Order: sequence, then structure tokens, then C-alpha cells
Amino acid sequence: MTKYPNLVTRFIGYAKKETRSDEKSTTIPSTQTQVLFAKELVAELQKIGLQDVRIAAESGYVFATLPSNLAAQTTIKKLGFIAHMDTADFNAKNVQPQVIPNYDGRSAIRLGDQGKYELSPKDFPNLKNYSGHDLITAAGDTLLGADDKAGIAEIITAVEYLQQHPAIKHGEIRIGIGPDEEIGTGADHFDVSEFGAQLAYTVDGGPLGELEYETFNAAQAKLKISGKNVHPATAKGVMVNALQVAFDFHEKLPAAEVPEKTDGRQGYFHLLQLDGTVDEALMTYIIRDHDRAKFEARKQLMREIVAEMNNFYGQRRLQLDLKDQYYNMREVIEKDMTVVELAQQAMKNLGIKPIIYPVRGGTDGSKISFMGLPTPNIFAGGENMHSRFEFVSAQVMEKATDVILEIIKLATLQKD
Repeated sequence: MTKYPNLVTRFIGYAKKETRSDEKSTTIPSTQTQVLFAKELVAELQKIGLQDVRIAAESGYVFATLPSNLAAQTTIKKLGFIAHMDTADFNAKNVQPQVIPNYDGRSAIRLGDQGKYELSPKDFPNLKNYSGHDLITAAGDTLLGADDKAGIAEIITAVEYLQQHPAIKHGEIRIGIGPDEEIGTGADHFDVSEFGAQLAYTVDGGPLGELEYETFNAAQAKLKISGKNVHPATAKGVMVNALQVAFDFHEKLPAAEVPEKTDGRQGYFHLLQLDGTVDEALMTYIIRDHDRAKFEARKQLMREIVAEMNNFYGQRRLQLDLKDQYYNMREVIEKDMTVVELAQQAMKNLGIKPIIYPVRGGTDGSKISFMGLPTPNIFAGGENMHSRFEFVSAQVMEKATDVILEIIKLATLQKD
């Protein structure tokens, strides 16, 4: 029998809740479905017996506390575990999780009854790592939501386990479950002092053993292009096609520095969206680089191209709006690696090999670390995230829960 009988059931229940965030919204959280889910989490955490359970007014985070059961005079660092409730920009309505028990590591998995899509080792070789695992997928027309509802389920299952096993000694544990991580705004209003932890982890990583404390530096660039539309019969020397200007701008960026041609520590420019007509065009890019100096150089290159093209047209036809989104948390965490070393040791104690590499993305921990709370990221188990091919292993979710508990146990040995 599994050590955590509620873990998979809890995750599947969460996955069925539609909580997609909305970049165009101006509310916090960005969608009402997240508000409703947050209220359900509050009720669940209260039922488990946690204290000070509430929704933070400014940030929309669900906060809760598991009090210390150590002797009153014992002081250790307060630990925090953080996950996010929203799902990515992919269909998330009517998610129908399915469990494939004892997967053989070779067969294609049909997603849903219609069989229109399948999860196959031919396309996704990572499936070969899961022979003998119980895999959870969606039904093909939605994502699954393991990013990051697996993390929520693991954190809550861990504190539930501690409540059920009071002989396990632990310090004060803080929980934070936030909105809008996928649109990059979730941690903007996170209050470190209100949260109250001194060391924290986001449980938002991928496969078994992932431990991430180095992320991209990230910015968003929005470009508004003004054209001049006239009848094409008399357009020579008069028309300025905003769409063509957009193409010309894109061609001036390094062709090889795009997501599909880079890996490791290589940064990129990523054209996310292009909308427009001859008269006006709008472009949205994201800019990513692990190295701060190279990151700044990428932004500067965009500014220079805009200036060059406006000079060519003799007027301001291109308007650039650049906004930083988050920075590489390594700048903060490497000053004191205690929080990373604690997670490393926890994994090693459990026979899990820590996999540490510069993640090609970011987490809420990227922003929270710069707010003064070092917050690396540990695995939650999801793979092929943000897509209909997303899956998670029940066994890896159990291991993630084990790691959370082991971190808590190790922390009790470190005096504040």
C-alpha cells in the first residue's frame, strides 16, 4: 500500500479544476476560477488542521502554517514550500485525467477514448524512463495541469502526513500557493514578511531529481509599428506596409538565437505573437539569457535596431516597450548555498541523484529570491508540460513528497 493514499486522488481532483490564468486580465488573481480554487484549498487546509489559513489580499496567495512541534526553546529556520495554482496557455477546460497502471515503457498511450492523439516513446523518448510506473495523463484535448498541481498535491500531502504522524519532529512550516505564475505576474505582490519563512522552495520542477537554482534573466518586448496604407495601385513610394516593417525588424535579429536552435546556457529572442494590417502591426517577443551582461546586450540590440529603422524612415514608425520580468536567482542564492545543500542532502538520503542544471525558464522563486527569500526549485514530476502530451508518474510524485519531508527532517537538525 502506498505511503500516501490521498496523493493521487488529491492531484486528480485538482487537475479537474479549471484554473487557467489570463495575461490580458487586470485582476489579482487574473481569473475567477483561480479565486474559487483558492477558496477550496483554504477549506482543505483548515480541515487538515493547519493554522492561520487565509488568502492574502494583495497577492491572492493561499497562506497556511503548520506550527512547530519542537520544544518551546528550540529555534530553527522556518521553512516555506510554494507552488502555483494556475495552468498554462493551453485548453484546460474539462480536464479528464486517466491513469495507466504499470506502464511498460514501450507502448504508445492513447489519449482519451477517441484516440486522436497518442503519447508515444517514438515522439517522447522520456517515456522509456517510466517502465513500471503508474502514469497519469489527460484525454488529449486538454493539458493535464501537473504544472503545478502536482506540486500543490505533494506539499499538502506532506503536511497532512506530518499531522498524522506527530512523532516526526519539525519546525514551523509555511505554505504558499499562488496564482498567475504562468503569465509571469504571480509573485509580483508576494509579501516575504507576511509569508514568514527564512528558507523556501518552489515545488514546480520536472522529472525525478531536478534541483534548480539558476534560471534565465527574462524580459518582454512589445513593438508597435505604424504603417501608411494607400491603394496598392498608387502605392509606389508612398505605402509603408507595417507587416513588412515587422518582417524586416525580425530579420535583423540573429537568426540562430531562437528557442528551436538553442539549448543549455544559450539565450534567445522568441517571437511570441505578430498581429496586424498594412496600417499597423503589433509584435511581442520574450528575451532570455542566463548571463546578465548578455541579457542587457540583447535588450540593447533591440533598441538599436528600432533606432536604425526609425532613422531610415525619417520618423518614429517603431515604438518599443521593454519590460524586465525576472532575473537569474543564482545571483542571490550563490551567496549562501544552505538552501540548495539541504535539498541535495535530502535527495541523496533517499537514493535520488540530484540533477542540477541552469533551467531554461523561471519560477516564482526567481522573483521571490530577489525579494530576500532564497527559493530554489525542486522536482514535482511533470513532463511534457504546457501541452496535451503532459504526464506525471505517481511514483515520482511520491518521491517528491518524500523529499519535502526529508528536507523538513534535516532542517530540524540545523539551529537558527
